[in-house]
Amino acid sequence: MKVIIDTNVLIAANGRDCPQVTPKCQLRTGQYLRDIKENGIIVIDNQWLILKEYRNKVNQTGQPGIGDAFLKWVLTNQTNSQRCQQVKIHPSEDNSFQEFPNDPQLKKFDPSDRKFVAVALAAQDCPPIINAVDSDWAEFYEALTIYGISIEFLCGEIVSPQTTQAQVPNPP
Repeated sequence: MKVIIDTNVLIAANGRDCPQVTPKCQLRTGQYLRDIKENGIIVIDNQWLILKEYRNKVNQTGQPGIGDAFLKWVLTNQTNSQRCQQVKIHPSEDNSFQEFPNDPQLKKFDPSDRKFVAVALAAQDCPPIINAVDSDWAEFYEALTIYGISIEFLCGEIVSPQTTQAQVPNPP
């Protein structure tokens, strides 16, 4: 299984610096990251934009949390094609990416999350983007699905149809 993982998943798995994370969400995100390490492939960009964001938010030494350990694992495996796939994305002058849809419905989409969409669209099989607590993904869910973007919500108790206008599927 190939996935793109939003930074908030690592933060939620750590259970610190994120007051909206419930114990249930922390457990779910931590288990998800463990599962990816054992059986999955993470998709990142060739510009290190995702890795730079991870490094700014969690500890790359792998301690003390599960999200920290995941970052260390990604850094260790970034050239291992059995665990990590790097795709080429193209930053544009408007603080976005050539791959990001030029759609009025997405004009207010968080610029810091556009790299994840660009990576999904640049990858051959458009892997899902995994989210824990970022409500922007739910708010723009319908507009993104038009372009083949799928989003998996690990913490539906935090980001759900009741908290946004989009119809978001329940987490697994």
